[in-house]
Amino acid sequence: MDIRIENLTKRFGPQKAVDNISFDVKTGEIVGFLGPNGAGKSTTMKMITGYLGIGEGDIFIGDKSVRQHGDELKRHIGYLPENNPLYTDMPVIDYLIFSAELQGLDKAKIPGRVREMIEVTGLKAEKHKKIGELSKGYRQRVGLAQAMIHDPEILILDEPTTGLDPNQIVEIRKLIRELGQHKTVILSTHILPEVEATCDRILIINKGKIVANGTAESLRSQSSGSAVMRVVIEGGPAELVKSTIGTLPGIRQVVITDAQSGKLEVTAEPGTVLGRSLFYMCVEKGWVLTEAVPVETRLEDIFRNLTLN
Repeated sequence: MDIRIENLTKRFGPQKAVDNISFDVKTGEIVGFLGPNGAGKSTTMKMITGYLGIGEGDIFIGDKSVRQHGDELKRHIGYLPENNPLYTDMPVIDYLIFSAELQGLDKAKIPGRVREMIEVTGLKAEKHKKIGELSKGYRQRVGLAQAMIHDPEILILDEPTTGLDPNQIVEIRKLIRELGQHKTVILSTHILPEVEATCDRILIINKGKIVANGTAESLRSQSSGSAVMRVVIEGGPAELVKSTIGTLPGIRQVVITDAQSGKLEVTAEPGTVLGRSLFYMCVEKGWVLTEAVPVETRLEDIFRNLTLN
């Protein structure tokens, strides 16, 4: 099921936690929802799930408004909240059965569905333990299992890999990718490499407003604004190499990063064919260009540029 958000606003007293945002998420798409603490991520996700009432604007799931059909639409949503509330005195199996019953699953199908969720979330060895006896990582798996127990068409996952070790993160990431082939997934996380590995598209929210919407590649191309290359040039004094590069067309900045080894970082105007210019310069001067590596804008840098204001 598609999600469409139109002019959504949520106020808490005088503060706008979410400020007139609009976006959509298509079936079979995994969208990473990023933003600093307090930016409005969790508030938006809670409104999509019906956990919080909508302030202004509307949310459509399929073709139905959450305002008008909220209770009906909840059955199509699986939700893992940020704090993952669990009944810690219940054994894992009992809790998942309880969750399945709350979601209205046919009683005959519940045992098989519980077994499947235990298998896909890696809880087989822990299934008879009380939730309170589990590590934080395994509790997070229980939260994922309850979010998926009723096989919802939409998954809203708020920090789903919090507390997981690197191996568990890889496993859950793979699971989310598989689920995302057939479901609509909105995933919130602070682990930026995870977004690139898992999500088809990225939304960045800051101070309640959407400040970026696109793939990691498109966000890089929009934000880079210049060509940057790390180079190593041997055969000439670093300062002379630096000043000579500075005379080339389109060069914005040259920084010596290691004078002894001849390492420099060269920044040029967008569209400058930097590698070719450096090569011909070195041929003319009798220097040796031993390394020329384009520097890719990191997602972390894009995030900081968009949210540090």
